[in-house]
Amino acid sequence: MRKSLVVRSVLALMLTLTATVFGVGATGSAAYADGCYTWGRQLSQGMSGDDVRQLQIRVAGWAGYQNVVAVDGVYGAGTAAAVQRFQAAYGLSADGIAGTQTFNKIYSLQDDDCSPIHFSFAEMDDVCYGGFSGGPVSAATTKANILRTMWKLEALRHALGDRSLSVRGFRGYTCNSQIGGASNSQHLYGTAADIWSSNYSLCTIGKQARYHGFSGILGPGYPDHDDHIHADSRYENNDDGATNKWSWVAPTCGI
Repeated sequence: MRKSLVVRSVLALMLTLTATVFGVGATGSAAYADGCYTWGRQLSQGMSGDDVRQLQIRVAGWAGYQNVVAVDGVYGAGTAAAVQRFQAAYGLSADGIAGTQTFNKIYSLQDDDCSPIHFSFAEMDDVCYGGFSGGPVSAATTKANILRTMWKLEALRHALGDRSLSVRGFRGYTCNSQIGGASNSQHLYGTAADIWSSNYSLCTIGKQARYHGFSGILGPGYPDHDDHIHADSRYENNDDGATNKWSWVAPTCGI
C-alpha cells in the first residue's frame, strides 16, 4: 500500500516550484535534503563514489532483460542504461545522466528509512518470528539485502501498472526449516521475495520479473510454487565461481 501519498504529492509540487524559481535544470544538483539520502552532484558514466552506489541500489530494478546492475559505486554502462530505463518509465528525459529530475523522482518514491513507498521492512521480515537475525549473515547485512530486494520490487510493481503486490521476504534458519524451505534458500539472506497479487496472474508477474534484476525466478509448474512467484538475486550474491547463475523455472508460464 502506498504510504504518505498526500504529503508526497505536496512535496512534489514544492520541488517543481523550487526548480522553476531557481532555474534548476534536469541535470543540476539535488534540489533539497531528503529524509533518507540526498545527492549533492550530477552523476554520469565514468564517475564513482558512495553516491553512485546509493543510486545503483534504487535503479537496480531497471536492469533490463536477464541483466543485473552491479552495486559497486562505479557508474558504468550498465548503471547508465538502468538510469535511462528508470527515467523513461517515469516520463523523464531519458539521457542516462542522474540529475535533479531523476533524484527528485527517487525522493518521491522513498520513505525516510530508505525503503520504497510501496514496500516496507515490516512486511519483509521473518515470516515466523519477525526481525532480521537468525540467518547466515548479520542482521545489518540482511536488512541491506532486503532494501535492494524492495527496490527491485518497486520497479516490478511500476512496470506492471502500479497496482498492489503481496510479498513475503526474509526468513531465518528456524523459520525456513519449519516451512520446508530449501537449505540454501535466498530467503535466508534477504535476497528473495515471494510475490502474488489479486491484480495480476502469477505468469504475468513472473514474465515481467525477468526484466528487473531477478536472476532467480520460480513459479507455477515448479514444485510448491503454484501459488506464488519466487524472485531472488542469486546472481549478485553467489560467489562460487559458476558462470551460469540464471535460474528461471516456471513451466506453466513458459519460463
